[in-house]
Amino acid sequence: MPLDITFTLSDHDLDHFQAVVDKAKLAIADKATPDDIVAAAGKLIAEARSADLPEYIASRLMRLEVIINMLGDTEWKLGEQERARVIGALTYFCAPEDVIPDSMPGLGYLDDAIYVELVLRELHAEVTSYEEFCTYRSAEENRRREKGLDPRVDREAWLADKRATLLSTMPKLRKASKRWRLRW
Repeated sequence: MPLDITFTLSDHDLDHFQAVVDKAKLAIADKATPDDIVAAAGKLIAEARSADLPEYIASRLMRLEVIINMLGDTEWKLGEQERARVIGALTYFCAPEDVIPDSMPGLGYLDDAIYVELVLRELHAEVTSYEEFCTYRSAEENRRREKGLDPRVDREAWLADKRATLLSTMPKLRKASKRWRLRW
């Protein structure tokens, strides 16, 4: 039988995570490229897949995959400002030290899972827009195939309108959010 456990991060707790993020940024400043940062997040996902982690941790770490996919999706064409924001969010995963050492059995990735939740909350506009784009792209490809059309024909044209609409709504979605803000 599943058990739900809920806890609240206080402003002090959130400030603590922010301090760790700030420390990570300083530790890797001028040492890690955006590709290094994305690779570190990818490594965390690979470790989560191969480790015997509790489901409540592994499932959250797997959510990083959508963020990495968003950065690598050439058809999404995330703007430079948004791209820098997303990469900044992933900086924590490059930190040489994090809140709970990953080597601690059973709990070592708990801080990473909590941070993934914070990142997903902070990047809600970007992730939601990207997921909507992916859903549209897949549905449109299927629709075109069902009509006997090649989905590669005029692909950029039929993706461009949807992408432009979604990318233009991201700042509004972000602004409407009254959430605690991580600084990257």
